[in-house]
Amino acid sequence: MSFVKDNDAYEAWLARQCDVVKEDIKLKHEEKMTDSAFSFLRATYFRWARKIGSWCPELMDAPNVLAVGDLHLENFGTWRDEDGRLVWGVNDFDEAAVMPYTLDLARLVTSIQLAPRRHEDVNDKAAAKAVLKGYRQGLDSPQPALLFEGETWLWDYALPDKGGPRRFWKEVDKYPKAKRPPDARIKRALIESMPEGIDTKTIHMRTRQKGSGSLGRPRYVAVGYWRGGRVLREAKALVPSAWTWANGQKQESRLLDAANGPYRAPDPLLDVRHKFIFRRIAGDAEKIELGKKAGANIHLELLRAMGFDLASVHAASARSAGPIRKDLDKRPRGWLNKAAAIAATEVERDFHEWNKYMAQR
Repeated sequence: MSFVKDNDAYEAWLARQCDVVKEDIKLKHEEKMTDSAFSFLRATYFRWARKIGSWCPELMDAPNVLAVGDLHLENFGTWRDEDGRLVWGVNDFDEAAVMPYTLDLARLVTSIQLAPRRHEDVNDKAAAKAVLKGYRQGLDSPQPALLFEGETWLWDYALPDKGGPRRFWKEVDKYPKAKRPPDARIKRALIESMPEGIDTKTIHMRTRQKGSGSLGRPRYVAVGYWRGGRVLREAKALVPSAWTWANGQKQESRLLDAANGPYRAPDPLLDVRHKFIFRRIAGDAEKIELGKKAGANIHLELLRAMGFDLASVHAASARSAGPIRKDLDKRPRGWLNKAAAIAATEVERDFHEWNKYMAQR
């Protein structure tokens, strides 16, 4: 099936899961999916879920785990855990589902190969090797990445630059009013997720266009004022993983199961209610940018840390670490880099098909 037909089929399915925001779908089609092959990959997890088994059949006989699904370079960020500690790791589990562990690894390395901004001294083989190194380490000792205790080298990169807070609040100021406000249950849940004692008269409902793969789902932001500053809470429609759509499965969302696994320090403000995902938005909950001055070794260390954190997610599946190690040991040298290269080529082919289709409309 061509990509365009798959896209139509998925969006028809999505419209049966939630009230699709047509303006966001238009933005996704015209900007996110035409910008670069990397951006296209991020916006089209449904296609990956449908085709990866035929692109790379050798990945499909690996042990199953509760996986991230839509894993890529931009799916890592920071948050505060229940004790206020700054944590870094996978921060989006919208597409979490049970699948072969190899697929998360392959998608992460595929995104690395497609990334438009890469360090010139980090080649594909070295990147895949760094991810696998961290992954094996994470299987041996799964744990969260605490930036003031464990992965301390990341601390400096987690701090926003001088203009970061200003840019964040400038973006918040641009959030438009919701044309169609959330229904009473969602509005009430957003208010209830705010800090205790907040004056509800200060709370305003907004919307925002964010992300790539989730564009098209209703997304609301409550902006309130509490004890000297603004606080934000987001509610985004929850739908089943596209993995279930692609594989004809009937499965409820596994988002919270994956995000709150035993080897993670979860965000206490992440919740699911009324088929919406609720979470805190803040200037200190962002992805880490290494910047231009970081050398190749730092970039490889970050990829190693990504592999480590992914293993901590997979290790939560009962008795998974042992079978995964055995499976890794029997795979040929270079298997991950090779699979990612094949997948990247297929993603680029879909990307060019989509751009040609959009140009002819």
